[in-house]
Amino acid sequence: MRRFVFAHLADAHVGAWARNPDLRERLRASVLRAIEVATQRNAEFLLISGDLFHTPAPEPSEAAPVAAALRRFVEAGHRIYVIYGSHDYVAHRTSWLDVLAEAGVFVRVAPESVRADGSAWTLSWTLDEPTGVLVSGISGRSHGLDREYFHSMDSTAFTATPGFKIFQFHAAVEEYLPAHLREKIHGIRIEDLPPGCGYYAGGHIHFTYEGTGPGGGLLVNPGAVFGTSRTDIENGEAGRTHRGLAIVTVEEGHPSVELVDTMERGTIRTVDIDVSGRTADAIAALVVARVREEGAPPGTLILPRLHGVLASGKVSPLDIGPAREELARDGVTVQVDVRDVEGSAPGPGAPVAESVVEDDEVARLLGPPGARVPWLEGPAGERLVHDLLSALGVPKADGESNLDYSSARRAEARRLLGVFEPTEG
Repeated sequence: MRRFVFAHLADAHVGAWARNPDLRERLRASVLRAIEVATQRNAEFLLISGDLFHTPAPEPSEAAPVAAALRRFVEAGHRIYVIYGSHDYVAHRTSWLDVLAEAGVFVRVAPESVRADGSAWTLSWTLDEPTGVLVSGISGRSHGLDREYFHSMDSTAFTATPGFKIFQFHAAVEEYLPAHLREKIHGIRIEDLPPGCGYYAGGHIHFTYEGTGPGGGLLVNPGAVFGTSRTDIENGEAGRTHRGLAIVTVEEGHPSVELVDTMERGTIRTVDIDVSGRTADAIAALVVARVREEGAPPGTLILPRLHGVLASGKVSPLDIGPAREELARDGVTVQVDVRDVEGSAPGPGAPVAESVVEDDEVARLLGPPGARVPWLEGPAGERLVHDLLSALGVPKADGESNLDYSSARRAEARRLLGVFEPTEG
């Protein structure tokens, strides 16, 4: 077998950060840079292991530049093999992935007809003719609905076929979950993967890991290309995880991996600011002072997270606009998170002070533990309600019709709940 190189990315989430245009732009730039790196390194093909898009139908202004870059990659003589992730798949409706696949930009390698009903099914594969590599995979589904696919899969024929084999998947592997996710995510086990592959191309958790698959193949999750949460950004800035893609070199059938970051550290910073005991009017000046202490160069995006209990008043009048404008004159962009700020404690007989802590609202909606419907019990139920609140709270885009907006919100809620509109006939 000749020496060859391929690239592997997952969790690009193009179109994420709908309420933060600065972060959205940086995410898109990082994804475009990842595709550029794959081209520069002369990768024979690119693997995308789920969640290329943050929603099945992101805004064209977000999806089009990425689609064009992928098209250029293919026109230069390369190939792209893709599986769906839990974000960019929706049953019974067309997604951007469907459009790009039909346009010949990439090949979907997962058997999309598989359903989690426990019935046995045979794993199929795609042959990358220039290299002789066999590529297969299982797409991700919301809330781990794809786990049953692994348990009912018959991979005998795939395993027995000669050649270097790659298996793509979009699921957490429990043996490689980082400590902070072990109690929150239930995934598959290494033994659920088909044996005998040279490379296992993972996705789903936004955290880099390298390991060994069943039978000794290299198992890699490159981590999110950019990230979709403050935690992702903090982990990337601290070097706890990579943000970019994997470049894999195969020599004599043995793969080795190089993780390439496409997001330069230091261009985004997070800072925690304790506002306890201060009035709402005094907080803007505090934000300016603390951000300037960072000594960030122009062009930096800083994400202050405020926390604590105000000396007086409610959170709702809190105005960070003046601080943002003053720091913009320094060339620094600021996006402030006030979710962990609480109003002052009420006096006797006073109304309850406002709180913007989202967990409290989730707890109120769910009711007391033990009294909830079974599928909303525990951390998984709380995560589902969090996701629903976030999905339904996305603001209407400029020029988006009321009908399109409401349809998109309903579709996203159905995707999270795992229910779909009935079809006629």
